[in-house]
Formats: sequence, structure tokens, C-alpha cells
Amino acid sequence: MKTKHPTHEGRPASIDRQTRPPVVAVVGHIDHGKSTLLDYIRKSNIVDGEAGGITQHLSAYEVEHVATDTKQPSRITFLDTPGHAAFAAMRSRGLEVADVAVLVVSAEDGVKPQTLEALKLIQENTKPYIVALTKVDKPTANIERAKMSLVEHGVYLEGLGGDVPFVAISSKTGQGVPELLDLILLAAELEGLSADHSAPGEGLVIEAHVDPKRGNTATLIVQNGSVESGEYVVCGESFAPVRIMENYLGKNIKEALPGSPIRVVGFSSLPPVGAVWRVVEAKKQAEEDVADARATRLGAASKKQATGATAAESEEKQPVVLPLVIKTDFAGTGDAVVHEIDAMPKDNRLEVRVVSRGVGTISENDVKFVGGGAVGGIVVGFNVKVEKEARDLAERLGVTVMVFDIIYKLTEWLASEVVARRPRENSEEQTGSAKILKIFSATKGRVVVGGKVEEGLIADGAEVKLMRRDIELGRGGILSLQSQKAATKKVEAGAEFGAMLRTQVEPAAGDYLVAFEVVFK
Repeated sequence: MKTKHPTHEGRPASIDRQTRPPVVAVVGHIDHGKSTLLDYIRKSNIVDGEAGGITQHLSAYEVEHVATDTKQPSRITFLDTPGHAAFAAMRSRGLEVADVAVLVVSAEDGVKPQTLEALKLIQENTKPYIVALTKVDKPTANIERAKMSLVEHGVYLEGLGGDVPFVAISSKTGQGVPELLDLILLAAELEGLSADHSAPGEGLVIEAHVDPKRGNTATLIVQNGSVESGEYVVCGESFAPVRIMENYLGKNIKEALPGSPIRVVGFSSLPPVGAVWRVVEAKKQAEEDVADARATRLGAASKKQATGATAAESEEKQPVVLPLVIKTDFAGTGDAVVHEIDAMPKDNRLEVRVVSRGVGTISENDVKFVGGGAVGGIVVGFNVKVEKEARDLAERLGVTVMVFDIIYKLTEWLASEVVARRPRENSEEQTGSAKILKIFSATKGRVVVGGKVEEGLIADGAEVKLMRRDIELGRGGILSLQSQKAATKKVEAGAEFGAMLRTQVEPAAGDYLVAFEVVFK
């Protein structure tokens, strides 16, 4: 076994730095061919297995490429990120851990909204990147138009006034794919990527989920050092013994080197995606680190509570709360659901409040979370199952439980459900305005007037306000309506009329009738 550096503060400087494989994030607009490109590279087919044909979680794997010039084999770790707008957090996380980015742009469509979002993330993370113009085998492909759409958005390609490398590829025929891999290795070489193989392993959590048979499982990227069997991975308030460690193919391995994606099974609790992890050699050290992280969190929460909302804030009219539980197959997918909820139009009458987020099967406890309030809550699941006991309890408590396998179907349904549950407010919408020209008669509760419609229309049976200048004298209704001495159902703008009103006030010539209807929104 190699000699590890101490894991406490002040460990000695790295003494075993070596080049390491690049980690590459593939990003771009939905349906521009990211997953299909990666399928060709790794000679597999996951696109057909993805619900709706879109990547809905972050995946990582390694490939080996023999460079065209040196003929030397090199490893490359790829991250496949979803293109749908909801998965912004996953794309950001992928680019955070990556060394090089590949910006995929369809030669059919050119630059699209998520192309620009991905480009912004690349620039914010200051990553070197390569543009892959995909689908060049399609009859409607127009490479020059796609290139110009990039230039129009500030991406200056090589040969067009800039230094951003690009390659035209076809994931169907393989055209341009070797050249793309060569460019990735060249970019990595220019970055001078290196790592200390003898240091304790450390990196980022890129995905986490609950395996029904094996428990809390996380996908990690090793950014520096190495991970060996018998060690302990610590991530915040969670830790796992390195007993079951698998590579991207699901095969058990004893050691993981820098740049590798690994899956570790057996975490004490699900580690948060995007969090930093590191390894320690002893269980006692792992438990102490977890305890320190928990104490830090509780101290911060106590301080926040002490400086919480003021009395004035608590006295403000509060909206009706619709409690929501989110259960997903992978922890990162929960970020996407929350992203979509945050993007929904806000309404001060109803607040969608996420009371719990988790991974795995929808259980009775999930239903109980949202079943005790004045408003029946919602439990939404993404690629998960529902326990029979949970469904039975939901029926008794009036809780809605729905599961989906496509993210935008989930959010579309949730948006419609929020609208349906929103407390209704009645408002008055003006339908017409008429000036009273003459008062013909007035008895108790009845007034006959003559007038002229100035705006909209006055209808038989309409509710009206009697206005004098800007002051409301009172209200009433139209009992009968005549135009040109004949009964009528409505009188439109510009026409004169006679009307019998039901009202307790006495209007005068020059006052106005304002017809309105009550609308519930």
C-alpha cells in the first residue's frame, strides 16, 4: 500500500504530483445530441433508455482514446449533463468539477437558449472549451449558419476571428469524433493537469440516491489523491466505509486514482450533491469530522433563529401554504424540481412550500408530512415507486400523490394543480358606463331613468353602481331596459335607453350608471 499523507491540517506539500486524466463536461441545448455523441464515444446506447429521450440525471464514465499524433492511450472522464432548462444546477455542478467543457451545438438549429446558459456557466467557471457542431449528417444541417450564430453571440471560433476550437461531428457515422477527443487531450495538456496520487482522496459529490437493496449511494469524482478499500469517505454530516467501491461500469475496484468517477455504497446518510468529500483512514476520525460538521450547522441555525423575523413581519397577512414533498431517484433531480417550482409565477394567496426533499420510494412518512394541515398537501415523485400503505394513507388524509418519469410533465401538472388550489378572490370588472340624462319617476326602491351609453354596453339584469363624479352613491340592478320604446336585452355605446332600476338611492341627471360583473380569479 502506498504511504498516505496525514489527513489533519498542515499536512506536507504534495510530493507525488503526476499528470491526471481530464474531466470533461458536455453541455448544450436539449436535443442537440449530447447523449448521442457520448453514446458513440463509449459504444453504448442510453438514449433509448432515457424517459422522453432526455438525460435527466448527471452521469459520469471513463473512456480511453489513442491520440492521433503520439499514438499513446489516454483516459478521459466524461460528464453527461441534462439540457432541459430545469437542470441548471446539474449543469453548474458538472462544470464546477470539470477541467474542459464541450459545448454541443446542433448544425441544424444553431444557438438556442440553453446554449447561451451553458456558455455563461462555462465563462463563469473560466473553463477552456471546445465547440462540437453536431448532426452534420442531417440533410438540414448548415454548418456555416451554425458557426455564424455562435459568432453573433460572442463565440469567436478559430478561423472566424477567434481562438475557440471547433469540430464538425456526426454521432451516427463517427465523423469528427476522433478529432474532438484529440482536441480535449490537447486542451488538458495546455492546462497542465496534475494530481498527487499519494495524497488522501478528495473531490466532489456529483450525484446521490438510495439503492433499494444497498442503501445510500453516491457518485464521486476524485479530483486529487486516491481512494483505497478500508478507508472512510467523509462528506459533511455523512460518512461511508470504502467497502463497496465501483467504477463507472459497476465493477468493484480496490483503488481509484485522480480523475476517476466512482460509486461508493453505504453512507450513513445521503451526502448533499455538489459537496466536497475527502477520505480519512480511521472510523474514529470520520465520526469526529461528522460530529464537527453537525455542531457547525446547528450553531449556524441557532444564530439565524435568534435574528429571525420581526414582529411586524409576522403580523403581515400570510398566504395559504400548500405543503409539498419531493421524492426523486437521484438527489440532483430534486434540484431540478425545485428550480421549476421557483420559476412558477408567484401568488400572494398561495405559497408552495417544500417541506421535505428526499430520494427513494414514497412512504407513509412522506404523506404524513403534508397530511395534517388545513390544506391537503401534495407528494410528487420522479422515477420512484409508491408504497401501498402510503397510497392508502393519502386517500384517508386527502393528500395527492403523483409520480412522473419526465421532468416537464411533473412541473406542468404541478403548475396546473397550484392554479386549481389557489384561493379565489372576487373582483369587479366594468362592462359599461352610461350618463343619466333624465329622471322620469322615483318610488320606494324603484327609479326610472333615461340615459346614453358612453362605454361598453348596458345589459338587462346587470348590477350597477350609481356614481356622482368619483363618489359612489349606491348600488342596484337593472330590472328592465328599453331602446327606441321597445324592450331590449342590451344597449351598446352611442345609443340612448330607458331603464327601471332597483336601488335605494335617488340619482340625478348628470350622474352615471356603471355596469359591472363579479369575476372570481
